[in-house]
Amino acid sequence: MKKYIVNVNGTKYEITLETVEGDAAASPAAQAAPATLTAPSGGEKVSAPMPGTILDVKVSNGASVKKGDVLMVLEAMKMENEIMAPADGKVTVLTSKGATVESGTPLCVIE
Repeated sequence: MKKYIVNVNGTKYEITLETVEGDAAASPAAQAAPATLTAPSGGEKVSAPMPGTILDVKVSNGASVKKGDVLMVLEAMKMENEIMAPADGKVTVLTSKGATVESGTPLCVIE
């Protein structure tokens, strides 16, 4: 394990990274990475209304949602804010639990 100090927007965080060896352990991370980087071209984008931390992602990729369904929970200023679906459709999730997001960061797309 290695310890690092990371500076995010002027706030320092101490993190510990564990080294994992072998293909089996690396595969899930490699499969998850494209989902956070690739957004579909169409659909309605749901963005973070304010800076904060994603406490929970209530939906998975490809899940069908209805307008008003809770997609994820964003903690901002010590308050939990539910991010709701603005329309019916299928979800493509662009973030993950524990991610720190800025205002306007795309969280998911509903097609």
